[in-house]
Amino acid sequence: IRRHQEIHVVMGNEACDLDSTVSALALAYFLAKVRLAPGSGTNGGLGDASPGVTPPPQTSSAPKATFVPVLNIPRADFALRTETTFLLQEQGIPAASLIFRDEIDLGGLHRAGLLSLTLVDHHILPGADAALEEAVVEVLDHRPLERDRAPGCQVTAELVGSCATLVTERIAQGPPGVLDRTTAMLLHGTILLDCVNLSPAAGKVTPRDVACVSLLEARFPELPARDTIFKALQAAKFDVSGLTTEQMLRKDLKVLSGDELALAISAIYVDLETFLHRPSLLQDLDAFCQARGYAGLVAMTISFNERNEPSRQLAVYSQHETLRSTVCRALEEATTPSLHLQPLLSPWSCVGTYAQGNALASRKKVLPILRAAL
Repeated sequence: IRRHQEIHVVMGNEACDLDSTVSALALAYFLAKVRLAPGSGTNGGLGDASPGVTPPPQTSSAPKATFVPVLNIPRADFALRTETTFLLQEQGIPAASLIFRDEIDLGGLHRAGLLSLTLVDHHILPGADAALEEAVVEVLDHRPLERDRAPGCQVTAELVGSCATLVTERIAQGPPGVLDRTTAMLLHGTILLDCVNLSPAAGKVTPRDVACVSLLEARFPELPARDTIFKALQAAKFDVSGLTTEQMLRKDLKVLSGDELALAISAIYVDLETFLHRPSLLQDLDAFCQARGYAGLVAMTISFNERNEPSRQLAVYSQHETLRSTVCRALEEATTPSLHLQPLLSPWSCVGTYAQGNALASRKKVLPILRAAL
């Protein structure tokens, strides 16, 4: 801010899963390389330029904005992203070289007129970041758009299995030679993990995801076998053995805010019975919500069998009976999609528990149901 240096931040969502992290790192790296390539303009394909079209050369040789990928969590939370720490370590990318949300003053940059913001793997900023909306110049997301953006904002919203697929397509359309082996390794592993090793049974993969994995493998034949990298990442993601309940809830957390209350939605990587039998679980749930001002919490558990088929269960916790029953009813009665919930016997009156018959309805598909309920 003191040097009046323009900053172009590429940032994923607050869950900061592997897809958000790799999409931000790879796209920021690509934009910086394209911007610095001979004959490139300052925006590296942003703004009015189509992806892969080199904008007009700038008259000044001084680069205008510095591209900075930002991981949208505090640094202290990074250890909870076990699959991300694993993949970055494998590629020799030290945590010390990453920039986290608590290490950059986005509000201050924006107030100084120095911030441009590209959102990857989400397109709606949380309420606390509403002031940054006018800095958003581009969106790459793989979920349905829930709001329109300003005319000057370039929007790519495609229903593919992984946002990393959209980033791969963007890079592949760019100048030849920009894609390097490390970036390819990160994108390849991320798409495979997001799309459950391209398994149709998991209901996430699309032909474009398959095409991008094939493209990366064609350009870099030395990439590890799909099964090898998927199993390694899946094992890292589901390794919650060393985590407290509070850390499990924070590991993959989304928060929905209504007019008067906030609801936490945590992805939990063990089956519901194992989760419910954790020591002092009820006290931990209460402490977690009290400390953060959440009126309730929805825990969405997921586990996989040996054929990579997902099994999902739900727990709805709140000490407020009205909220709990509202959320439970919304989930039970949902039709887009129907979750095919079967009530399970709950050990506590303040926790509603269900088996989710529609195992293809991921948290991404449940969030709009809960947002409408709020």
